[in-house]
Amino acid sequence: MPMEVLCYNTLEGEAIGEIVVKKSRFIANIFHVESEDEALSILERMRKQYWDARHNCYGYIIGKNKELVRFSDDGEPGGTAGKPILEVIKGRDLTDILVVVTRYFGGVLLGTGGLVRAYTDATIEGLSNADLVTVTYMQKLSVEVDYNTIGKLKYILSTDGIMICDETYTDKVSVVIAIPVPDTDKVTDKLVDFTGGRAIISKLEKIYMGLSIS
Repeated sequence: MPMEVLCYNTLEGEAIGEIVVKKSRFIANIFHVESEDEALSILERMRKQYWDARHNCYGYIIGKNKELVRFSDDGEPGGTAGKPILEVIKGRDLTDILVVVTRYFGGVLLGTGGLVRAYTDATIEGLSNADLVTVTYMQKLSVEVDYNTIGKLKYILSTDGIMICDETYTDKVSVVIAIPVPDTDKVTDKLVDFTGGRAIISKLEKIYMGLSIS
């Protein structure tokens, strides 16, 4: 069974950016996608939305291991559109992302170098408007303590920047926290030590959680 990827970078939702180069408009639409079917469906929608454009070029990388990689020049000279888009995505170490750059021709030929720069810059512009996140594989833990210990526990969690996902107050106090999977044993030992062994710690599910990087 393959190991889970511990973290990867992607974006939330959608973003758009536009540049103009010698009267040609380059519109970059950027999407979070999690399957090739989803990417192809969005591509079809973009082609319909920009039906009067000369080119709708794209690149996408899908999968936590970046296992699915596709790009298209959509009629531009080979290597001048889809590949530059893809290189920007790779340079940002992103996955589960689709970038579609639509070109409205302005009547001036840009040459191969000019096209590469334009599609690169349009992609960068679109990404500058995107909410990028690092998604980390997290272990959720239930930590149960008495009321005399909860203040100390919260202080420890706050000091170490550990996220509290939920709190329950009955005859005891139970908090649910999320920590990176590799840190599970270290954090568990620390909480037991700092609470003098009074904390009852139980492992819950593992989940992927995203934290903003832009």
